[in-house]
Amino acid sequence: MKKIFSTVVLAAITLTAGAQSSTNSPYSQYGLGVLSDQTSGFNRGMNGLALGFREHNQVNYSNPAAYSALDSLTFLFDIGASGKITNFKENGKSKNAKNADLDYIVAAFRAARHVGVSFGLLPFTNVGYDYSQSGYLDNDISKTYTNSYYGSGGLHEVYLGAGWEILKNFSLGMNAAYIWGPIETSVINSYSDTSAKTLTKTTSMNVSSYKLDFGAQYTLQLDKKNNMTIAATFSPGHKMNATPTCNIISSNSQTSVTSVTTYSLSNVLKMPTMLGAGLVWNHDEKWKVGADYQLQMWSKTGFPVYRTTNNTPSYQIDNNYYNDRHKIILGGQYCANENSRKFFDRLRVRAGVSYASPYLKINGKDGPKEIGASLGFGIPIVNSLNNRSILNISGQWVQQSGSGLIKENTFRINLGLTFNERWFMKWKVE
Repeated sequence: MKKIFSTVVLAAITLTAGAQSSTNSPYSQYGLGVLSDQTSGFNRGMNGLALGFREHNQVNYSNPAAYSALDSLTFLFDIGASGKITNFKENGKSKNAKNADLDYIVAAFRAARHVGVSFGLLPFTNVGYDYSQSGYLDNDISKTYTNSYYGSGGLHEVYLGAGWEILKNFSLGMNAAYIWGPIETSVINSYSDTSAKTLTKTTSMNVSSYKLDFGAQYTLQLDKKNNMTIAATFSPGHKMNATPTCNIISSNSQTSVTSVTTYSLSNVLKMPTMLGAGLVWNHDEKWKVGADYQLQMWSKTGFPVYRTTNNTPSYQIDNNYYNDRHKIILGGQYCANENSRKFFDRLRVRAGVSYASPYLKINGKDGPKEIGASLGFGIPIVNSLNNRSILNISGQWVQQSGSGLIKENTFRINLGLTFNERWFMKWKVE
């Protein structure tokens, strides 16, 4: 127990620190950053399919109702990491970036009859970019300008959840989370002409709020070998406790004169209402195939923006900053016989595809849409001490693109290790 507790603490510190640089995407400069893929290792093999899955040996925190399906004899501890290579293309130019991250740490166990409990630490958004643009002023090669863009931070959530099978085949669940994190960005406009002023805009916000996720699952028995689980999730929108601040700094290197103008808005950031629906068809515990639909109602939220209109600067909420985000996932898993002693009978093979509509608006136009595909395996770990743990490995491709925008192609390798220990078995001594 002490070893697992130490691992949890170390992983939590690493995850919190690692989220500061877990992306190089220029799209992370908008809003709260790039939305994290809040799924565990086994879900990622199916490109995130999760809502209708009821697994007795995996932690499915995407739908807390699934905790009620946990094995009564075991304690599950799941830790996930990933490495990715992203290619950026714009106007015929191409550049690659690499990142490696500790993605999540979660645990779960059966607390009582038909009741499962889970807790863990997850990323919610990531911000991380550093790039610049240069050019000539008025086509004069003796005068140049450089615009530099920097950003770091992101939001994390730590949750505690429970799932309860209140009626046969019908379960409800809830995750209660604390969500927090800093986000800092800056834009620096500098010029080769030393008599020109350097303008710097910095923004910062520190979120400290809550997040609630509710889930339901109902399993319909079709016949002796086939059943279907229908699922739904709901997360209510609300205001987040944050005060975004914007500083406009004007400096002149010749006169050493610097002026700073500060703007701030109190408690204006909002968490969107999120809905989900899914189903999974289960054939003889071998084939599990399903679909998820997710809706994040970002259009009903806004984001603070600094603008200058008719030479009058302002820092205010733009209520036309986001679109609603719709995401569809199709995927499945095959396992010949998870109770067999043969390695390949217990091997899980997974695959999935997804599409997500643009949720950002960039310069008044729709931002990038997202398509993805994945292939993964659940590899049983068999040794003299434990034959129930699983190593989840998957390869995932994600593309973000839009008209006139940077195209991102990301290939990611996901690793998830689920430790399955029989802590609650009662031993009989004769």
